[in-house]
Amino acid sequence: MPDTPPKILMIDDDTELCQLVSEYLALDGFTFEAVHDGQTGLERVASAGADLILLDVMLPRLDGLSVLKALRSGAYCPVLMLTARGDDIDRILGLELGADDYLAKPFNPRELVARIKAILRRVELAQQEPQQTVTLLKVNEVELNTQNRQVNCCGNLVTLTATEFQLLELLMRRAGEVLSKEELSKSVLGRRLQMYDRSLDMHISNIRKKLGVFSPIEKIQTLRGSGYLFLTGTEA
Repeated sequence: MPDTPPKILMIDDDTELCQLVSEYLALDGFTFEAVHDGQTGLERVASAGADLILLDVMLPRLDGLSVLKALRSGAYCPVLMLTARGDDIDRILGLELGADDYLAKPFNPRELVARIKAILRRVELAQQEPQQTVTLLKVNEVELNTQNRQVNCCGNLVTLTATEFQLLELLMRRAGEVLSKEELSKSVLGRRLQMYDRSLDMHISNIRKKLGVFSPIEKIQTLRGSGYLFLTGTEA
């Protein structure tokens, strides 16, 4: 995490919850600000920025999914969506629009802090100074450069979130090998795989779609009950 305290912006109309989150984050050294409607949230991001945004789905003036869509049309900022328990559609849509993770309400504040730290670690890794040693992974029409953290498919630049890049790198490093969802969740999301948690599946789906824009050839295979396999392109 950076030397300066990370700034968390919470966009949520539940003022009591915002106060609770503020108290917990203060204990971990975060700076915190809360706004209570979607339009004001967008304006606050534009004027003051944030290191991570906690974004509720149900918001006055402008709903959370619309806020997320607007955010993803500009400079990247990590977003943790806050959804009502059982609202699977909102979670799936949020991840499809580029949310880094989601957490269902009501949540344990310690779990929230853990999720925030995990996302910030992934972002920090993506923003580190370029490595002196270049590692180029070239598998099945995809080229991944660990120095500049760029991905190309068939010669075309593919824009990935920090989470997507880390997932793809792990899959490509072990191309031809089945990686379990549990291993991927621990290694990339920083937590054990949880029942009914679709976030890993949606991140994989997003990678597939982005690569698929430039190549119709399958790159990542799902093995039901086992995990995911990055195809080498030499399979019979």
